[in-house]
Amino acid sequence: MFSSSQEEHCAPSKDPVKYGELVVLGYNGSLPNGDRGRRKSRFALYRRTKANGVKPSTVHILNTPQASKAVNCKGQHSISYTLSRNQTVVVEYSHDKDTDMFQIGRSTESPIDFVVTDTVAGGQEGEETPITQSTISRFACRVVCERNPPYTARIYAAGFDSSKNIFLGEKAAKWKNPDGHMDGLTTNGVLVMHPRGGFTEESKPGVWREISVCGDVYTLRETRSAQTPGKLVENESNILQDGSLVDLCGATLLWRTAEGLFHTPTQKHLEALRQEINAARPQCPVGLNTLAFPSMQRSRALSSLEDKQPWVYLACGHVHGYHNWGHRSEQEPNTQRECPMCRVVGPYVPLWLGCEPAFYVDTGAPTHAFVPCGHVCSEKSVKYWAEIPLPHGTHAFHAACPFCATQLSLTQGCSKLIFQGPVD
Repeated sequence: MFSSSQEEHCAPSKDPVKYGELVVLGYNGSLPNGDRGRRKSRFALYRRTKANGVKPSTVHILNTPQASKAVNCKGQHSISYTLSRNQTVVVEYSHDKDTDMFQIGRSTESPIDFVVTDTVAGGQEGEETPITQSTISRFACRVVCERNPPYTARIYAAGFDSSKNIFLGEKAAKWKNPDGHMDGLTTNGVLVMHPRGGFTEESKPGVWREISVCGDVYTLRETRSAQTPGKLVENESNILQDGSLVDLCGATLLWRTAEGLFHTPTQKHLEALRQEINAARPQCPVGLNTLAFPSMQRSRALSSLEDKQPWVYLACGHVHGYHNWGHRSEQEPNTQRECPMCRVVGPYVPLWLGCEPAFYVDTGAPTHAFVPCGHVCSEKSVKYWAEIPLPHGTHAFHAACPFCATQLSLTQGCSKLIFQGPVD
């Protein structure tokens, strides 16, 4: 379904079982400067040749720092809960032959399978837009998949570091549950939203929840890093569903199951839709020059604009070629332009095709654009994402374009495109 180069580095054997994929919102098929190693815009999870999952085993209540250090040095996975300077609870984890564990975070150390850095709105990265201080944890979360059908995937806050430890210090939110087991939350938290009705055009947004280190579900804290946890939500679980969103406070990941990916459009299908639009020879209604969407590769990289690039007046949807008249503001010439066809005033932007198949809820034609960025995909996909509130900063939520993470307009999240066919 996807190019072999995207998957070959993850695939351990010829026909491995695929659990699913994590796709970072805000990228149009790849990172702007290209995918490199474990730093990429999507990560496929396959059954490992040898299980590496772990499960809780022995619990130690220790009263000296030396004693907890001795337990942590045993070479086993463990989670340490520091209750005070004099008391630490260490939960040892033993090997689980029935699960595979995948770790996600900002760290480039070897325990991290998928390196994720802060997403910058507009689909850019690198020197032009440096992140002064990342809010994504170095060892942010872990996904644990059952090695046998139905290959259930569960998400947990925090990941094990190079010493196989997770440390929750004195200031971290932590507690002892009624059944006696310890649990806690990471500094900025791991939030999850399961869409109601799966990942289809009929789906509706679910409620954002926080996931604990042990995988329990809680209502959101008052602010992202508040020390008091929300309330336990007993009838919800940490099982990822097709279309579940995972927010790491700086980047949001979309979980697609292997079954769900089977129904998404392929790269080949999206390319065929692009060629179909271009074959119809849409024209600029003013200059009468033929317009053409750039190649998928150029769209992914948001490279320099092409002469035939379609532009749109987002307020009305009329598609034109580029022209430089109709400005309402000299400072920002493209924010307020008057459409020559209908005189409606609004933003005037270039159109780019959405090239990341995982973000599509159907295989429909690219007829609608997100406002204000101009990324184009199917009507149902645009309308789905326009309704999804995504975490922004420490306590705000807003809808955003999945292809570039630009916040959508509150008054008009999308625009239906109006193309003019050739007049000959």
